[in-house]
Amino acid sequence: MSTLHSLAPPAPSAAAMPAVPDGWRARLGDARRAALLLLALAVVAVALGWAFFPGLFTAQSPFETRVALRLRPPSLAHWFGTDYLGRDVYARVVHGAALSLKATVIAVSLGLAAGCCLGLLAGFSRRAVDDAVMRVVDVLLAIPSLLLSLMVITVLGFGTVNVALAAGVATIATFARLMRAEVLRIKANAYVEAAFGSGERWFSVLRRHIVPNAAGPVLVLAGLELGAAILAVSALSFLGFGAAPPAPEWGTLVAEGRNYLVRAWWLTAMPGGVIILVVLSTNSLGKAFERRRLRGAR
Repeated sequence: MSTLHSLAPPAPSAAAMPAVPDGWRARLGDARRAALLLLALAVVAVALGWAFFPGLFTAQSPFETRVALRLRPPSLAHWFGTDYLGRDVYARVVHGAALSLKATVIAVSLGLAAGCCLGLLAGFSRRAVDDAVMRVVDVLLAIPSLLLSLMVITVLGFGTVNVALAAGVATIATFARLMRAEVLRIKANAYVEAAFGSGERWFSVLRRHIVPNAAGPVLVLAGLELGAAILAVSALSFLGFGAAPPAPEWGTLVAEGRNYLVRAWWLTAMPGGVIILVVLSTNSLGKAFERRRLRGAR
């Protein structure tokens, strides 16, 4: 045994073994991220198609009742099944995209516009104005977003537009804090001081230097807030503050199906799954834009 052991070739050392290339790991990760990004783009594109061209995706009416077809499970004839009145759930989800996504765009636009104005005012003004504006922002941040939205919608009343405004008010503080931070960061740069030193007026400096350089992070945040706004609008609709029935808002569809969870799970699962997919897709796109922006900044 000792002779055979002595005749066996020596095991190669770790230093002598060829190094395993790690490039394939990075390429595999890039390919996976690219595939997920394409999937997210496809989901968002389909949701936008539902919102603007619902007739291209379904010929069913979202309001036609057929009692003989009530509570039918998903099938080739009814992809998402039928509800307790025999209405096609897929058609209601498709036509409800216009209401839900319209409210989402209004909410994010309101938060973006108002928050950026407050952030510019706080970051570009004197200390007293900055302190006053930021104390208001701190108060908004101290209130939970859903509770703040409920307070606003109690004042405004029910409806899709009021739900959108209520959800938008809850996002103002987030945009304001980010815009203020970007303005303060940009103001400290030498080229801004040189612009003031050369005699440029404050409006010119704001238009040429502050706003263009602060727009990138704020727009990325707007993309990320789209998913949160969809959830906020759907939550308020679920609670009954959205459009009155039979309007097929996504949150309303989930609320209508909760009484049939045992008998007809698809009434809640299908619109809820659509909400989850769209939110995850918008978040993926927002994070992809953020990574691209950071790479460009380097």
